[in-house]
Amino acid sequence: MARDFYDVLGVSREASEADIKKAYRRLAMEYHPDRNNGDPQAEEKFKEAAEAYEILRDPEKRQRYDRFGMAGVRGSGGGAGFGFSHFDLSEALNIFMRDFGGLGGFDAIFGGDRRRARRRGQDIQIRLRLTLEDVAHGTARKVKLKALERCEQCDGRGGTGSQPCQTCGGAGEVRRAAQSLFGQFVSVSACPACRGEGTTITEPCEECRGDGRTRAERVVDVEIPAGVSGSHYLTLRGKGAAGPRGGPAGDLIVELEIEEDPRFERHGDDLVYDLPVSFSQAALGSTFEVPTPWGAESVEVPAGTQSGTILGLRNKGLPNLDHGRRGTLHVRIHVWTPSKVSPKLREVLEQLAELEGDPPQDEGLGRRFWNKMKEAFGA
Repeated sequence: MARDFYDVLGVSREASEADIKKAYRRLAMEYHPDRNNGDPQAEEKFKEAAEAYEILRDPEKRQRYDRFGMAGVRGSGGGAGFGFSHFDLSEALNIFMRDFGGLGGFDAIFGGDRRRARRRGQDIQIRLRLTLEDVAHGTARKVKLKALERCEQCDGRGGTGSQPCQTCGGAGEVRRAAQSLFGQFVSVSACPACRGEGTTITEPCEECRGDGRTRAERVVDVEIPAGVSGSHYLTLRGKGAAGPRGGPAGDLIVELEIEEDPRFERHGDDLVYDLPVSFSQAALGSTFEVPTPWGAESVEVPAGTQSGTILGLRNKGLPNLDHGRRGTLHVRIHVWTPSKVSPKLREVLEQLAELEGDPPQDEGLGRRFWNKMKEAFGA
């Protein structure tokens, strides 16, 4: 089971952004592959720290993680569930260099040669519309993508033959010295000629012109688990655009949009269904058939039921994303009053009025109704 991201970084849930960045830098320096001779355990800790940092440094992602846990921020590796998946090493290295490698270059940190990670492809973001039935039962979709894919002619290599970049001499970076009021400083950036790779292709592929990618169309299978909501999204690792010249692919990020079902109100895992009944049905009691995401169900309305009464059908709501147990379908009773009264019905109602008398004066009736609503939905 995946560790908690806060535990990974060794910080509290109230930690500031500065504390999170400081904790990540300490772990990254300790477990970086160049400091541990490629030790697999250290590499795993390095990648784990990078993923925890990438989530907690982003206020929006952190809020979703605090609220939903892994389900709110992460998709499982190549599939589309809600699970934990480490970054690959090049991705973790890119994160470290992005935030801590810009001042003096990588060798200023470790005193050695820079380990150049292959450039990662772009993430692709799409949106899927789901019905309440999809939420209840889970579903699978096929998504057609048109994106940069690995060139088949050169197998993503960009061509044949390579030589050190003449601009950066194979370093993959260029340095520029400048003078300021505070003295001389050196800025380091990726080489514009080789884009940080340190080498150039001597015989570029005619199909992709040395990039290792061509635009193509493919179909991706997306599995949506039951119990999702509009605040969730799926991350499919490595299903985005291909990286240039054999670089790792980006991610496919699937935003979920849940269509409203006119029959129900949704409150988390619980649903509300409004059931209109006539005065005689409410007074005498009756049995009704109501819809649920799992098929029609019978509900017994007892004699003397008041308008606003809420009857619960357990396990007829939506499944919970974390534990799978279903919520409750709340049937809210509305006593229906006819807008048009026929002469015969008027006669009957007048006779009833003489028999029933005045309704009781209970000032607490409305208060009790709202208390029931709060109890039902945890307000």
